[in-house]
Formats: sequence, C-alpha cells, structure tokens
Amino acid sequence: MSTLSRPNRRTVLATGAAALALTQGVRAQSTLEASEFGVTANSGTDQTGAMQQALDQAGISGETLLLPAGEIQVSDLTFPAIIALQGSGAGSALTTAAGGRAGVISAANSASFNNIIFGGSSGGTLGGAIMEVNGSDGVSFERCQFTAGSTGLTIYDSAVTITNCVFGDHDDAAIHSNNSRGLTITGNRIAVCGNAGIRIWRDAPGPDGSIVTANHIATVDWRAGGSGENGNGINIFRADGVIIANNHISKCAFSAIRLNTTRNSQVSGNICMNSGECAIFSEFAFSGSMIANNIVDTAASGISITNLDQDGHLAVCSGNLVRNITPGSQTNPDTIPVGIYAEADTAVTGNTVDNVPGLAIGAGYGSYLRNVLISSNVVTNADYGIGVSVVQGCGPVQVANNLVASRKADLVGLEWTKVVSTDLAADAGKYPHVTVSGNS
Repeated sequence: MSTLSRPNRRTVLATGAAALALTQGVRAQSTLEASEFGVTANSGTDQTGAMQQALDQAGISGETLLLPAGEIQVSDLTFPAIIALQGSGAGSALTTAAGGRAGVISAANSASFNNIIFGGSSGGTLGGAIMEVNGSDGVSFERCQFTAGSTGLTIYDSAVTITNCVFGDHDDAAIHSNNSRGLTITGNRIAVCGNAGIRIWRDAPGPDGSIVTANHIATVDWRAGGSGENGNGINIFRADGVIIANNHISKCAFSAIRLNTTRNSQVSGNICMNSGECAIFSEFAFSGSMIANNIVDTAASGISITNLDQDGHLAVCSGNLVRNITPGSQTNPDTIPVGIYAEADTAVTGNTVDNVPGLAIGAGYGSYLRNVLISSNVVTNADYGIGVSVVQGCGPVQVANNLVASRKADLVGLEWTKVVSTDLAADAGKYPHVTVSGNS
C-alpha cells in the first residue's frame, strides 16, 4: 500500500514559489498598460486618441487595461463590448470638459471598471452624464468615483452593478436609469445633487427588478423645481418589482423615497432623516407597496400612501417608526403634518408614531377612502391620534386595538380637513363605513 508523505518546510516553500511565479506570469500576460499607447496623465492635453487606441487593443486581446496615476483628459470614448479597466492605487482620473462625456458603453456584455475617478465639470446640459451605458449587460462599476457634471452615470436599457462607489456635486442626479434590465446599486455614497440621488424610471409601467440597498444618500436639492418630481433621494417611476432596503437617506428637499406608478415595490429597513416634504411616498397609480420597518425622523409628512383617484391602492404599512413631524414644508406649502396616511386597500399595523403637530395616522381624504385597516399602532404626543374621513361615499375602515395618547383628541372623524367628531368611538354609529373597537 502506498502512503502520502507529509510535506516538509522545503517542499512547501518550493511549491509556493513555483505557484507565485506562475501567477505572476499569468498576471503579466493578462494586463496591458495604457501608457504603452502614449496615454500620459497630468499632461494638460487631450488624451482621447491614445486612450481609444489602448481601449481597442484591450478589447481585442481581452487583457485588463491599467491606467496610469493622475488626470487623463478625454471625451466621448467608445468602450469595447468586452473590457476591464483598472485604475492605479494612487488614483487614476478620466476627466472631461464642461457638458461632455468621458465615454459611452454600448452593446457590452462584459465591461468592468475598478478604482477609477470619472470627473466632469459643472455648467453642462442638464441631464448629460459623465458616463453613459446603453443596451448592455454585465456592466459593473466598483470602488469608482463620479464627481461634478450634470449626472454621474446614466443608464439606458441595461443591466448594471454599481458597488462601493462615491458620487458627489452633480447638477442633476448621481444615477439616472431608464428602462433598465435590472440594476444592483449597493454600498455607495451619494452627496450633494441638484435634483435627485438615484432615479429608476421607465417609459411605460413594466418589470424592472432593480435592487437598491445599503447606500448613504445626503443633501438632494430641487433646482429644477416642481412639486415632487425633483428633490428625492430615491425615485422610482413606472418601474415594478424594485427593492429599496437598508439605505440611510438624509436632507432631501422632498422625499427620501418616492414611488410613483409602481407595482410590487418593497421599501424596508431604511432610515430617512430630515425630509423637506413626505419622507416615504407611494403615489399615483401604484399597486402593491410594502413599506415596513423603516425609521422616519423629522419630515413635513411621514409616510403617505395615496391617490385612490388615480387607482393607487393595495399596500402594507407595518412596523415603521415615525417621529418629529414638522409643522410645515418649505418646499411644498400644501403639505399637511401627518405621520402616516393611507387611502385604499391598505393595512396600517404595528407602527409607532410620536410628536406630530397634526394628525398621527389618517385614513382617507373626502370620499377617497376604501378598505383601510388601522390596527395595533402606538401613537404619542400628537395633536390628534387617528383620523378617518366620514364624508358620504367612503368605503369600509376598521380602527382596532390601537394605543393612543394625543393632546386634543384620540379618534376623530374628518370631513376633508375639518374635524367633525372628536370621539369617533362614541359616534361610529353615525358612520356605517367605520368600525371602531378595542382602542385604548
């Protein structure tokens, strides 16, 4: 019977040295230096021609293209369908003139960008991007930085992964996507944007499947104006099946998270601080919004699930903590201080709402109310605890097993914004659509 001998120190070292030599040989054969094609950093001159030659060769050979350290001035580069671009550990920057693009990725099936700074300049056309991705799959940006310019990264009809990147000082947005094939946006830092942090839009309602998790987003303005289309940390429009989870979002002029005409959206575990209007908004023709286990602290309105008039319906609002609602909004004077608000086919359960200079939890506006359950919530330090619309034409509402401690009245009936009952438990018999039970 043969036996295996135990390796000694000499054989281990010899084997390791051979493996290292083999690895270094493979690595040397699989990389290409951009400087070999005349790409010169910090030259103060346009390097587009030399850089394009280097990219084309790397696309043909399949080698990883290594950028030199420093600033490389380029414009409108065309990236091959298969490309791997690697920046220097000392910092490699592809910069472009005002309003221009560093490059376009089109019809790619394997394109990776690692440790690269993409720099633009302010003053370009609003909506223009430093980098643009079109009709591509398998595109990834990791540990990259996008700075200045109108938009950091614009994506059309593509599948893109963006991880551990930094975006900042964009006139419009950090990331704008239209008709995506599914994005993964994870672990990024976004700060100081003119109109939006992340936008995931579609031309028409349909499946999208993007995942937006564990990002830091701060300081989003609304320079282009409007009543909510701008000023949002994360804005989902007509895109279905999107997950927004475990993000930290602060100082947005309007909403931290805004869902417009979406289906089957999941918003969970996010921390939303200092929102200028409604912190988490599900609006217009949405269907199937799951809003759970989020923290909202300091907002003109907490969570709003609205627009039954546009067929907005079907939601769960559960386990959220909403606190410190402000008396008004500087960006939208029409905003009413409400902690949580719902209109149609919605369960509002197990939430905690504190410190509201208005209504803590509201159901319906005028006749826009149908099938709302308000159950097992805790309300403290609000002017009014739970309010239900009692105008003619409202659909069923059940208010049960809530713990409410308010300053003026705990359970109220509303005709539009007017309080017409300060004791809805006692007056529920007047309103056949309202069931009240078990509240403390």
